[in-house]
Amino acid sequence: MSSHREAPEIAKDPVADSSDLYAFVSPDHPDTVTLIANYVPLQLPSGGPNFFEFGDDVRYEIHIDNDGDGYPDVTYRFEFATEITNPNSFLYNTGPIESLDSKNWNRRQFYRLTRVVDGRERVLAHKLPCPPCNVGPLSTPKYHDLVRQATYKLSTGEKVFAGQRADGFFVDLGAIFDLGTLRPFQQLHVAGKKLFKTEGEPVNALDRTNVHSIAVQVPLGQVRRKASRYGYADRASTIGVWTTASRQQVRVLGDRVAADTAAGPFTQVSRLGNPLFNEVVVPMSRKDLWNTLSPAEDKRFAQFVEHPELAALLPTLYPGVFPNLEALNKSKKPRADLVAILLTGIPAGLIDGFANTTGDVQADMLRLNTAIKPNRKPDRFGVLGGDLAGFPNGRRVGDDVVSIALRAFAGLTVPLVDKTFKPDAAAAAVTPGLSAADVTAPFLGDFPFLGTPYDGFSNPPAKKS
Repeated sequence: MSSHREAPEIAKDPVADSSDLYAFVSPDHPDTVTLIANYVPLQLPSGGPNFFEFGDDVRYEIHIDNDGDGYPDVTYRFEFATEITNPNSFLYNTGPIESLDSKNWNRRQFYRLTRVVDGRERVLAHKLPCPPCNVGPLSTPKYHDLVRQATYKLSTGEKVFAGQRADGFFVDLGAIFDLGTLRPFQQLHVAGKKLFKTEGEPVNALDRTNVHSIAVQVPLGQVRRKASRYGYADRASTIGVWTTASRQQVRVLGDRVAADTAAGPFTQVSRLGNPLFNEVVVPMSRKDLWNTLSPAEDKRFAQFVEHPELAALLPTLYPGVFPNLEALNKSKKPRADLVAILLTGIPAGLIDGFANTTGDVQADMLRLNTAIKPNRKPDRFGVLGGDLAGFPNGRRVGDDVVSIALRAFAGLTVPLVDKTFKPDAAAAAVTPGLSAADVTAPFLGDFPFLGTPYDGFSNPPAKKS
C-alpha cells in the first residue's frame, strides 16, 4: 500500500515498482500542476554500501490523459544512467559530498527527460544529475543544498527533480494485513474481540523508510487540452494521471567476457493510478496482468469495483458494525459510487461545486480538476471532508487516502448515487488511525514536497547516554 509490493511479479522487481502517485494543483504555483511518482519502496536508509537508486534498464513515465480516452496525450519520460568515478573502490563515497560534482562521490546517477505529446518526442534535458542518497551527517552534511542543486527549472517551463525522498505514505501495514485489523476498532474484530479489550495505537509501518521520486511541476497549459474556458464543470479542466515503468522484453545474462545486455521493445511491468486500486480491488490472479495494461482496458476490471471484496469483508470481520453495508452487499446492487470515484470520475451535480469526470471510458487514473484551486487549510479527508482540492480530486502528499478509501468502500459515498441509502455510523469513522503527523520527516511547503530522506546514521535515532 498504496502500491508497495502490490503484485506477485513486481514485488520481485523493486526498482520498477511504482509505490505512490500524487497529482495536485501546486500550492506554491497555482498555475501549475505537480506530478510525483515514487519507486523503489521500503528502502532501509542504512542500506549501504550499495545504496538505492533508479534502474538504468527501466523506463519511468508519468502520463496525462486530457481527452478521457484512457490513453496518454502527454508523457514525461525519465531514463537513467549510472557512472562510477573510481572502479577500484567499494565505497559509495570517500569523503563528504558537498556538491553534485564532488570528487568524493563514487557512484553518480544522471537522467534524460523526454516529453512526448501525441506520439511526438522532444528531449527536454540531457544528463541531469540526481542527488546522492542521504548517507549520514559526515557523508552528506548539507543534504538540503544537494536537493536544491538537483532541482531544475527548464526553459520549456517545467520544474523537475529525481532522487531519494522520505516515504510520506502513512499506513498501518502490520495490522491491516493481519486479517484486516484496524487498531482503533480491534476490539470489535471477529477474532480480535478475543484478544483485545480496548482500541489499540496505530503504527505507521512506512515511517523512517525512503523511496526514489520522479517529480515534475508543469504549467497548466501544457497538460490541459485547448478550450475556450476552464470552469470546474468544463470537461477540459480535468486530466487523468498515471505512472508506469517498463523494461525491454529480452535480457541476456553475460559471462566472464560479456556484460548483461537488454534488447527488444519496452514492455510495461508496473502501473499506478488511484492508490490501492491494484492493491485491494484487483484479485491476486490478475494483478500482474493489470500492471501490463493501459487504463483504456480497465473495463475488464469493472466487476471488481462494482462488487468489491473489501466491502464484503468489512461486515464479516466486524460483525454487527456494518449492518446497512451488509444489506447492500446482499442486494447485489453494483457500486455505482465506486465506479464513479475510481473509473470515470464524479459528474457535476452530485457534489456542489465539484466534478472530475473524464467521460464514459472506465479507466483507473488519478483525476484532477485543475480549475479547483488549492486549499490554504487542506483537510486530510479531501472531498469527504469538504475539501474539493483533495483526494479523489487528484492526490496531495498529506491526504489520508487509506481512511478515505475505507470509508468509501464501507458505504459512505453510496448516497451520491442512491439517496435512500443510509450509511452505517461506523462508515464515517472507520480508519487505521494515522495522519501526516505520523510521518517523522515533515512534508515541504514547495517542490518537491516530500520530506528529506532519512539518513542511515541517524535511523533509528542514536540513543543518548
